Amino acid sequence: MITRSATHTPYVIAPSILSADFTRLGQEVTDVIQAGAQWIHFDVMDNHYVPNLSFGPMICEAIKPIAKNAALEPIPIDVHLMVQPVDTLASSFAKAGANLISFHPDASAHVHRTIQVIKSLGCQVGLAFNPAEPLSVLDWVIEELDLILIMSVNPGFGGQSFIPSAFKKIKEARHRIQACGKNIRLEVDGGIKPDNVRAVADAGADTFVAGSAIFGQANYSDVIQAFHTQLSA
Repeated sequence: MITRSATHTPYVIAPSILSADFTRLGQEVTDVIQAGAQWIHFDVMDNHYVPNLSFGPMICEAIKPIAKNAALEPIPIDVHLMVQPVDTLASSFAKAGANLISFHPDASAHVHRTIQVIKSLGCQVGLAFNPAEPLSVLDWVIEELDLILIMSVNPGFGGQSFIPSAFKKIKEARHRIQACGKNIRLEVDGGIKPDNVRAVADAGADTFVAGSAIFGQANYSDVIQAFHTQLSA
C-alpha cells in the first residue's frame, strides 16, 4: 500500500522503466532506486489500445523483490495500464506485486466496476486521461480514486515532447481534487524534465513520471536531484 500524510503531499519522482536498458533491467531498477527514485512506474501497452507493445505481469513479478530502498523498504510499483479490456490484466498485475494500478476510462465498459475490481485486489486505483480526453467521468467516481494521471503526451511511445495544453487539464484536475476534499495524488506523464517540472508542479501536480529524462542520462542521481532542486525552488 502507498501511504502518505493526510495533510502533506510530498513530490514524488517515478521513473518509467519503459526507457530503461532491458538488457540489464534488474540493475537499472536497483540503480535508479539508489539514485533516489521514490516509485517505479510501469507503462503497460497492448498494441490494441495504444500502438505499441511493452511488457506484462512477469516483468512486474521479477522486479518486485528488488524494488527496495537502502533500508530494504519496498518501493511502490505504479502500473499504468494502456490496455483494453482492463480487468483481467489488472488482476494479473495485482498478483504480480503492483501497489497502484491506473487505467483509462474509455478502455473499460464499466468504469466504476473496474475501480472496485482493482480495490478488491488490494491495490490503490487511478484513472488516466489522454491529452484530448475530458475529465467529466470524475464527476461520478473521484471519491473512489487514489490517483489521477494526466497524460501530457499521446500514449504509446516514450521520448515525446510535453503538450502545453496539459497545463489546463492539470489545473482542472487539481481543482476537482480540492473540491472533493480527498487526498488524491495528481500524476503527470509525458515529456517531464527538470526544466519544466516546476511549471507542472505549479499547475497542481505532485507526482512526476520521467522516462528518457532519467534513463537517458549518464548519472541517475544527478538528474533526480535536478528534479528535486527545481521542485524545492
